[in-house]
Amino acid sequence: MAHPTPHAGPLTLTVNGASRTIEGASPDTPLLYILRNDFELNGPKYGCGLGQCGACAVIVDGQPTRSCVVPASVAIGREVTTLEGLGTPTALHPVQRAFIDEQAAQCGYCLNGMIMSAKALLDRNPYPDDDAIRDALRYNLCRCGTHFEIVKAVRRAADYLRAERAHESER
Repeated sequence: MAHPTPHAGPLTLTVNGASRTIEGASPDTPLLYILRNDFELNGPKYGCGLGQCGACAVIVDGQPTRSCVVPASVAIGREVTTLEGLGTPTALHPVQRAFIDEQAAQCGYCLNGMIMSAKALLDRNPYPDDDAIRDALRYNLCRCGTHFEIVKAVRRAADYLRAERAHESER
């Protein structure tokens, strides 16, 4: 017996804190396509299309998620955060600022996945050692070879975040 094909219809997702609806979307459509094509969020990149390179990473309910292989329907009722949801051009998130400060990019194509994975790591572990950082980034490919700078950037981001938390607790 064949499985019925899901019908296209309205699809409502919470992306970067805002509820957004797309009409006529199939629930099987990869989340990446909805984010890029319909919501015009270009932080997540199409890299391999197989969930192996990390360029498409977003955070879904606190977990780094490969949006190229996850159907959009999986994100219904969950909080999706893209690179655009982390900071603004005038108020960067500490992870974004650390990547710039450490010059942790050459071509920049992998940065979306690296930054989103680093953010998810630092949310659950504010004191990661290098092994924890490498483990969190192990499924993100950087073809330019800036891995050392990226690890340094995550270390610096952890310092920035701890300093922010200390400053907030003093208030």
